[in-house]
Amino acid sequence: MKKLMIYGATGYTGRMVAEHAKATGTPIILAGRSEAMLARLATGLDAEYRVFTLEDTAAIDRSMSGVSAILNCAGPFMRTAGILMRAAIRNGVHYLDVAAELDSYRLAETLDTEANSAGVMLLPGSGGSVAILGCLAQRTFDRVTDPRRIRVALHVAGGLSRGSAISATENLTVQCLERLNGALVDRAVNNLQQFDFGRGPVDCFPVTLPDLITIWRATGISNVETFVHVTGAGFPQGDLSKLPDGPSHEERLANRYQAVAEVTDAHGLVFRSVLDTVNGYSFTALAAAEAGRRVLEGELRPGFQTPAGLFGKYFAETIADTTITHVHLNMPEQYSYKKANSQ
Repeated sequence: MKKLMIYGATGYTGRMVAEHAKATGTPIILAGRSEAMLARLATGLDAEYRVFTLEDTAAIDRSMSGVSAILNCAGPFMRTAGILMRAAIRNGVHYLDVAAELDSYRLAETLDTEANSAGVMLLPGSGGSVAILGCLAQRTFDRVTDPRRIRVALHVAGGLSRGSAISATENLTVQCLERLNGALVDRAVNNLQQFDFGRGPVDCFPVTLPDLITIWRATGISNVETFVHVTGAGFPQGDLSKLPDGPSHEERLANRYQAVAEVTDAHGLVFRSVLDTVNGYSFTALAAAEAGRRVLEGELRPGFQTPAGLFGKYFAETIADTTITHVHLNMPEQYSYKKANSQ
């Protein structure tokens, strides 16, 4: 039987992924460092578990026995993605993760040829913002005859999980990038732009997101910019290790996510689409579990892939109650909203 290994299964996101995967009947193996925590979770889910650290190459290889795909939920991914991608290639196991860190995608690009030769797929960002923005960008891109530039913005609402906060701190960099004429180049961090997520324009700040790689690979657009708008308590301060695991169920219900994609064509016309979905943590767990299920059922291609490219531009809209609304910015505002809402 084909099985999906979930590494980091006892973490905040990993637990939710495991629960969703089990609920849909996906054969899973829970994995991580802590035997006590894994044993408790495995008992509750009636699932197999395996214990290994990422410092022990032999133990990793032994643990890959009988595994068809591994879903890495253990951040910071700058510490785990490289080890597990290479282990996956070495053992002929398909690799998925939920990373939102640019370096994981740069590594997948570097390992693309090796993975392809081994018949192994690398699918970083199988759930989360990469799936959200990638599908939204593709849906908008396909409306435009001669697209030249795409800008995407994500509205992050509610608190961060402990793991996300620690990962963000470790990956903090003063370098802010955009893709310009196909190359990743520096841009000003104070260049705020306004985007409308459905309730009027709000300031969004430029950030370096992995979509600078994934959207470019999927669409071929050589000019890509990424932005974020944050509402809620802001970035947590103090000892991050003392934070709770993550937002409660009630907090996730109260804080939905939105995203905007704007594609500019050769004549300067702008096409805009807005996505509304559940809280990012809920979306990530649902989408990653669904991606794992689809991969086990044979939806895969060797080498570095993206969620939108692999599963199609409607993938995000199959997760929970995700919706996308299309707007043409160059039409009169009243008409454009009327037209978008009628589609």
